[in-house]
Amino acid sequence: MASASFASDPAQSRGRLHAEEGGLLRGPRDVFQRDRDRIVHSIAFRRLRHKTQVFISPDGDHYRVRLTHSLEVAQIGRTIVRALGLNEDLTEALCLAHDIGHPPFGHAGEDALQEALFAHGGFDHNAHTIRVLTQLERSYPRWNGLNLSWELLEGLAKHNGPVTAPNWALAEADAAFMLDLTRWPSLEAQVAAIADDIAYDNHDIDDGIRAGILTIDQLTELPFVAERWAAIRAKFADVPPARLVSELVRQQIGAMVNDVIEQTRANIDESRVETVGDIRGAGRALALFSDEMRGRERALKTFMYDNLYHHESQREAAAAAQAIVADLFTAYQNNPSLMTGEWKHALPAAEPGRSRHIADYLAGMTDRFAETQHAQIFGDKPSGRD
Repeated sequence: MASASFASDPAQSRGRLHAEEGGLLRGPRDVFQRDRDRIVHSIAFRRLRHKTQVFISPDGDHYRVRLTHSLEVAQIGRTIVRALGLNEDLTEALCLAHDIGHPPFGHAGEDALQEALFAHGGFDHNAHTIRVLTQLERSYPRWNGLNLSWELLEGLAKHNGPVTAPNWALAEADAAFMLDLTRWPSLEAQVAAIADDIAYDNHDIDDGIRAGILTIDQLTELPFVAERWAAIRAKFADVPPARLVSELVRQQIGAMVNDVIEQTRANIDESRVETVGDIRGAGRALALFSDEMRGRERALKTFMYDNLYHHESQREAAAAAQAIVADLFTAYQNNPSLMTGEWKHALPAAEPGRSRHIADYLAGMTDRFAETQHAQIFGDKPSGRD
């Protein structure tokens, strides 16, 4: 239960865009609990199990995908907000939904859609998350989207802070249900954002080592990692190093979580916030790492980009994935009948709606569905590959 005066209160929610009947027809859940459950039951959330996290269409069952990453972010987020007396249900909903807008093949797919839509407003996975949840999900008979609470949509729209130049998708959502884009979001949203950083900074280490791209020797060049690894090896001297990777990940996550809790409490005290309105009007983020931990986290992130995300094998896979998405976009433009179901019948005749509709269709694909569609249309290889 939330206990802090500045926690988001479901009883004080600004509500939903579309009015719904009250009562306990579907159980005694408050507005944020219903939000979380709507996300969990959505088609878009289910598709995350076959969308890239680090490795594109990974062959191994033990690698993380967007779904498992989102679950891990939710666990970290709930731990932090429970310690701070914030609303756990809103935080969990934000964490579970934050990656729903990712297209197939992660950032490689996003880059391809951004290029394809360059003349028509571009593509941004954060804004597309809002578009999916407010327009593209079709679970209810009388409106598009999941009809989520204002607080959830606001938190997703601004999880990286205020937005002063929203792209077309976010601007449309804001026009329909004003999200107060230029102010800071709730503390629950701020925690969800930093929980995301903690999760992928550390869990991607596990996947990188499992794939043979990263080694412990490389990682221990970072003092933050080296300190923990030395302590772990001393404590478990009789255990093979490969068995201790998970312990390293756990300890790093624990150190970061504890740091965020301590620093956020200090920021709250310093800012003298008392209400959720005070949080939004504070003029800065309050859920943060300490200066020391921020430096360590940035060093770790830089290491991961240099040694994992931009590894030669990853760059090659990303180039192939971008080609798949680009090929499919062009194919659907030239022959819309290649799209499945209602998508081909609902295609707008004019731009920018036509290209945005095709991008909506592509962004909803899983990695494997995009690969299958490409193979059916072009054969096994994307254009531009030998």
